[in-house]
Amino acid sequence: MIKRGIAHIGVFFLCLLSFLPLPLLLFFARLLYYPLYYVIRYRKKVVRLNLTNSFPEKSQSEIIKIEKKYFKYLADLIFEIIKLTSMSEKETLRRVKFRGLEQLSIHFNAGQSVLACTGHYGNWELGTLALGINVAALSGKTLVIFKPIKNKIFEDWFNNFRTKYGNIFIAMRQTLRGMATYKNESTLLCFASDQSPTKEETKHFTNFLHQPTAALLGVEKIAKSTNRPIYYFKVTPVKRGYYEVDVLPMCLDPSKTEEFEITDLHFQFLEKIIKENPQYWLWSHKRWKFKPEN
Repeated sequence: MIKRGIAHIGVFFLCLLSFLPLPLLLFFARLLYYPLYYVIRYRKKVVRLNLTNSFPEKSQSEIIKIEKKYFKYLADLIFEIIKLTSMSEKETLRRVKFRGLEQLSIHFNAGQSVLACTGHYGNWELGTLALGINVAALSGKTLVIFKPIKNKIFEDWFNNFRTKYGNIFIAMRQTLRGMATYKNESTLLCFASDQSPTKEETKHFTNFLHQPTAALLGVEKIAKSTNRPIYYFKVTPVKRGYYEVDVLPMCLDPSKTEEFEITDLHFQFLEKIIKENPQYWLWSHKRWKFKPEN
């Protein structure tokens, strides 16, 4: 009961904070960086290990430089997400610009649905919010597959701003049921497939950032069973609080692919993007919890 009360107070505080202009929140973010990195040291060992294993060619000083950039961006990301509670539709569209969305219109006009693939790179929450607005303008629906969090109060807070402009969020284990609900409509089904599966769910390891990496197979299974085309949504941070998203064809005919080809292709796309600007990926996630030999 006490934990629920604290969670409610926390959400109330976050909602109030969100009404401040984003430039002011980003000023707070820069202040947050110092205790986050030097005092709290939030998952610093995880970040250091992930970076070291992912970039064996880099020196320790280079790794630490990326690490510090990551924690500065993580602080920005925290306050950008807080702002989403009160961010208007106009401001959302101003902060995220898409290139190549007209490709989806071709499929929607033909009565087809499409799969979207991306990773936890840049502000995926803001990008998804803006995507839903743009897809609705193309007469489509945006369905987003997500993994529920344990705290129901904070999950409700997340889902309130995630769905305020029409996005439909579907829990990962309800994916097929959600697809069936909208089977007669043109939809964009979105996956951030770089999350770590459970040990029991792991059926395939892909080579990603110099490491065997357990991969979720949801996108590939759905693509091969429905032959829906897949597009990769490449997020590029332009400056603090602003992003561009390129819509890139990843696999337009899944029926012609070999087993695990689509899954491996997704990680190849993501790895290339991470290597360009590594500080924007979610390094504090315990991505490599187990290896093939385990």
